[in-house]
Amino acid sequence: MSKIALIGAGGKMGCRLTDNLKNSAYEMSYVEISPAGLERLAQRNITATSAEEAVPQADVVILAVPDIYIGRVAADLLPMFQPGAIVVTLDPAAAVGGHLPKREDITYFVSHPTHPSVFNWEEDKKRHFDYFGGITAHQAIVCALMQGPEEHYPIGEELAKTMYAPVTRAHRITVEQMAILEPGLAETFLGAVMFTMREAMDEVIKMGVPKEAVFDFFMGHINIDLALCFDQIPGGVFSDACYKAIQIGKPLIFKEDWKKVLDPEHVKYQVKIMTQLPS
Repeated sequence: MSKIALIGAGGKMGCRLTDNLKNSAYEMSYVEISPAGLERLAQRNITATSAEEAVPQADVVILAVPDIYIGRVAADLLPMFQPGAIVVTLDPAAAVGGHLPKREDITYFVSHPTHPSVFNWEEDKKRHFDYFGGITAHQAIVCALMQGPEEHYPIGEELAKTMYAPVTRAHRITVEQMAILEPGLAETFLGAVMFTMREAMDEVIKMGVPKEAVFDFFMGHINIDLALCFDQIPGGVFSDACYKAIQIGKPLIFKEDWKKVLDPEHVKYQVKIMTQLPS
């Protein structure tokens, strides 16, 4: 399984994968049609190949295209996939949303990076401040075999480790579990919490507290609070007064039923909204 066709190779995510795959042991074909994407490939001294030429010969086809277009692109490419081909998506949304076309003789494999942990530390400064991952900082990945023979899983995982390198470890989960992680946990829940944190900081600044003081105070407390909440300080606990403050704050900030954003059925609703084509 050495011939890889990367669809959307010149896109935002495609370029990240291109940079990691171009010097790998895989025999690569890069498919891109947008002028901007072709220009980004040219800057990397890469010549694009047509889908009609690359896909029928590919052992593995990577769909590095936005979620809202994956269904349309996969349907267009479906007749070109050779029997036994592995089709890789970079996100569970299209799979859970039912956008991947049916074909029994191909494999669907899904993988997504965790991004470097907030507790990650790299000795090299460039590595340390690679927030996204897949460039220089270490990160973990999650992988799922949606359909296909079991022997295709290690092939997909090994490719994912190259795509998202450097990788510390790979977690095998189901596609449904991956959707709970994203969008459910990482975007619908955590994204909303992060935006609310920023709004709270801005609100304090509006009250007249100097911006620099607010930023330093807030970021420092985020650091220590995360360390305490996620067991990074052996024996570390919040103060009794802080626990009392948390009990005051939670019912004011969160609805009692907030956990429904992690319910698998609600996650499917989130995916449906996120993958709708623009009208």
